[in-house]
Amino acid sequence: MEQVEVDGGFLSANQNNGISDEFYDWWHSFIRGEKKIENQFNSKIEIVDLFCGAGGLGLGAQLASSFIEKKAEFRCVIDADTDAVEVYRQNLNVKNALNCSVADLVDYRIRIKNSRATFAYEPSVINNVLAQSQGVDLLIAGPPCQGHSNLNNFTRRNDPRNDLYVATAAIAVALDVKGVVIENVPTVQSAYGDVVKIAKEILENSGYRVGKKILKMNQLGGAQTRSRHFLIAVKDFGNLEDFQRVIDSSVESLKRPEKSVLWAIRDLEDKLGQSVFDSVPKGSSETQRRIDWMFENNAYDLDNSERPDCHKNGTTYTAVYGRMHGDKPSPTLTTGIGTPGQGRFIHPERNRLITPHEAARIQCFPDTYNFELSNKTTTRKNLNKWIGDAVPSMLGMYACAIALQQNLGKPLKFPWSI
Repeated sequence: MEQVEVDGGFLSANQNNGISDEFYDWWHSFIRGEKKIENQFNSKIEIVDLFCGAGGLGLGAQLASSFIEKKAEFRCVIDADTDAVEVYRQNLNVKNALNCSVADLVDYRIRIKNSRATFAYEPSVINNVLAQSQGVDLLIAGPPCQGHSNLNNFTRRNDPRNDLYVATAAIAVALDVKGVVIENVPTVQSAYGDVVKIAKEILENSGYRVGKKILKMNQLGGAQTRSRHFLIAVKDFGNLEDFQRVIDSSVESLKRPEKSVLWAIRDLEDKLGQSVFDSVPKGSSETQRRIDWMFENNAYDLDNSERPDCHKNGTTYTAVYGRMHGDKPSPTLTTGIGTPGQGRFIHPERNRLITPHEAARIQCFPDTYNFELSNKTTTRKNLNKWIGDAVPSMLGMYACAIALQQNLGKPLKFPWSI
């Protein structure tokens, strides 16, 4: 489908007034592993991925690259989780990988001048492997977000890991990358230390045009209510106001009705297997009794009388021990998907929690994505972390698509009508 740019956003050349099924058909085929990403193009997009995890955002970047008919090559991926990096390398085209802290890779210092953040001196990468990625097309990153989450009341918005957000921007400048995509939870905007503001200002002072946007998966046609904040920066793009308009216009043109969780996972309802990926998390007999109670009473929230004492009377997080609604998108998945005491993770039609496979589908990992480690057994704890922490490839794809299109000046060719 040919794409044209209208008012800075994405719009199909022969758009009609209805909502095309092509988008839903494509994504349904993709998550079921039936639709392969075209990655045989002659030219390539070179990418660095910081805090890469198991590859959710990287998968989105690969999709975006394919829609401008280029091959995604990950020049360097970095994460402290060695096993997650192995999963990444098994699934995506990685040239170099580092298992280390991102904070140890860059030398920089921030100072405030005329109420704006700037570098005290030019930042520099102090790792030889990462330094080989100078001038790549795209740097993507998802700095640790636990310090910003409203679920973490003790350390909320006052966490030293928040400085990693600024370190990400410093690495982007030091490498002189062409485009930057940094994702986090929406509350990062009010994080302790104004990390988004500082990152935005040091990028602008280094010649980038920077915009921000919260992308909501269910507003873009997804089957989850997950929201993520994206900071998107590109080199040499007109004036600042124009780039924010491009982002706003692009996202507006991409909106479409949400899908239900069962749209994503219904065919997996009874396909339980021997592997941990396709098995149900085992809870106590009391936990199973509570799950059964909800189905026996056609309830989606556990009655207060049935809750554990620690979740009775006055809890502000009522979704715990909750059952998903089959006709609505899934709630936001987290690393707690293996226990009902951490969220609404009970299957809408079966007396059980969702499996890691079903969670991966909801997060837009295709069935062909390999989470098996080569030298040891993948545990449920591994899967909960890798899948629950991931950025859905649908969200990552759109954010990376905006950055790539503006930098390369090449229209995207989505395989569906917009």
